[in-house]
Amino acid sequence: MFADREEAGRKLGARLLRFKDQKPCILALPRGGVPVGLEVAKMLGAPLDLIIVRKLGAPWQPELAIGAIVDGDKPQLVLNRDIIAQLGITPEEIESAKKQQIAEIERRRAAYLAGRPRVAIEGRTAIIVDDGIATGATIRAAILATRAAHPMKIVLAVPVAPTDTIAALNREADEIVCLETHDDFAALSLYYMDFRQLEDEEMRALLARAPHAPPSTAFSQD
Repeated sequence: MFADREEAGRKLGARLLRFKDQKPCILALPRGGVPVGLEVAKMLGAPLDLIIVRKLGAPWQPELAIGAIVDGDKPQLVLNRDIIAQLGITPEEIESAKKQQIAEIERRRAAYLAGRPRVAIEGRTAIIVDDGIATGATIRAAILATRAAHPMKIVLAVPVAPTDTIAALNREADEIVCLETHDDFAALSLYYMDFRQLEDEEMRALLARAPHAPPSTAFSQD
């Protein structure tokens, strides 16, 4: 059990030090991934940015994911085409859900980063960080979107995850660093003594302390 996300980040950072000379950038999934990613970024002296993933819900059942949208200059859409076909969801319904979630992504980025430029990913080792994984659907979308930005390498780094999920994600990331895997995975909160929810103000404070790249290296996606 980790004391909190900060401790998990320091332990994860120690395992990631070998990437320090590979021009790493840290991409944290908010909210829980941010305090973990901040500790990693400080240890590696690497810029920290967010990678915000929003689920697209079915029109009449929002909790049922039909895909996800991932932020970027050109937001990346990842669709579950089998579910879309089974439910007969139209392109117009997908577009409506997409626009709604892009607006929320933009709101969160503005609220958390206050206009700070995106970090360049192309040619760098992109280290995607979260506080843990359950099913892996959100992480998979983040990896696919990051791949479109042409990094040199994608490393997925998390403190804890189910064994079978990590095995499946090995096909998506170039490398995975996971401190603990469990065959009988319980709720993520059970692996932390302090797993409280983070508020927007805490997010802003954490990100204000994070290493970041100068404006000349602003994030781009082709």
